[in-house]
Amino acid sequence: MIDYIKITENLKNERAPFAFIDLDALKSNITTIDARARGKKVRIATKSIRSRWVLEYIKENLESYFGLMTFSPEEALWLAQEGFDNILMGYPTLEEGLIRQIFEAKKEKDIVFMVDTATQIELLNKIAEDHQSTAQLCVDIDLSSSFPLVHFGVHRSPLKKPEDLKRLLNSIKLLKHIVWTGLMGYEAQIAGVGDQVPGQGLKSAVIRFLKSKSLKTIEQRRTAFLNVFEEFDIHLDFVNGGGTGSMESTGKEKKVTEITVGSGFLQSHLFDYYEGFTHQPAAYFALRAVRQPNPQMITVMGGGYIASGATDPLKQPQVVYPKGLKLTKNEGAGEVQTPLILANEGQVKLGDLVVFRHAKAGEVCERFEELIVIEDNKISSRIATYRGENKCFL
Repeated sequence: MIDYIKITENLKNERAPFAFIDLDALKSNITTIDARARGKKVRIATKSIRSRWVLEYIKENLESYFGLMTFSPEEALWLAQEGFDNILMGYPTLEEGLIRQIFEAKKEKDIVFMVDTATQIELLNKIAEDHQSTAQLCVDIDLSSSFPLVHFGVHRSPLKKPEDLKRLLNSIKLLKHIVWTGLMGYEAQIAGVGDQVPGQGLKSAVIRFLKSKSLKTIEQRRTAFLNVFEEFDIHLDFVNGGGTGSMESTGKEKKVTEITVGSGFLQSHLFDYYEGFTHQPAAYFALRAVRQPNPQMITVMGGGYIASGATDPLKQPQVVYPKGLKLTKNEGAGEVQTPLILANEGQVKLGDLVVFRHAKAGEVCERFEELIVIEDNKISSRIATYRGENKCFL
């Protein structure tokens, strides 16, 4: 387990702010994810990593590794050029110039396009024809749940019912340069929503109830979409589902061949609040105390690394060392400074480091060019983030 006293002592001369990963925790999480996969293949969600070195490390050490799910067409192209293969683009794209470059890369790499409308497919078919090739397609279906007064899930694909998929397949059946490769259904309401959040007992109970209701229909709905492909005599190579928070339930579905996992490798703090599994925190950043407005407070430089999504207190960074420090309600994690309430006077002195965890795993890498790798509580190496390789995709 990480020793914050040793780590902060070993890192005290680093220029703050800086980010670091605990390689021992990452190794532990890789082992846990392999066990939770229970024989299913695992595809890495690159948006939750955003470091080529870390992606390569997971690839080499995860027994169930099967490929990548990227979040940007430019990212998919770059990773293919850097040697990665079996890339599923997690989101549709209409960037024609990038698509044409991807078709050049596809001559040597397996890259699959995500689609959910005829407009996307028609463009891909046109470009594939120009390149005397075919576009490999994965359809993204909507597995969110609707209850009275509540939309439980995320707004993604317009393909909400099997009939929607039938209409789509009929509308593009004359296209000659496409091939259907896979189906993805992301049950975000299970995989990405914490159900055991401290201080939110009632809300967590409601979420657990909605999850239980939603789980009863997800496999049936996914199967109904797959049956449409069978009706059209289309064989799919893979069926993708799930996320860190739903590996167990998704893995039980016989027709699911692979599970996408991202946040569970680095374990950002939003993923602490789940029943049924425990991973080890592996990604951190550190800020230095630079001023003291009063004896009960200390102020660190920087810190405003707020996670994306609907804003709430959980999206703020979490202080993990020294224990007991709290963000102020009025200022929170600030753009250039963050005041912290001390548990006791003298707890943090000017010049000390304060260690935080980000709410979402990959997003912290957008703030730093490198990650310091900690192994056995000591610095073992330094690795580049996407930003450190001059890459900014979204």
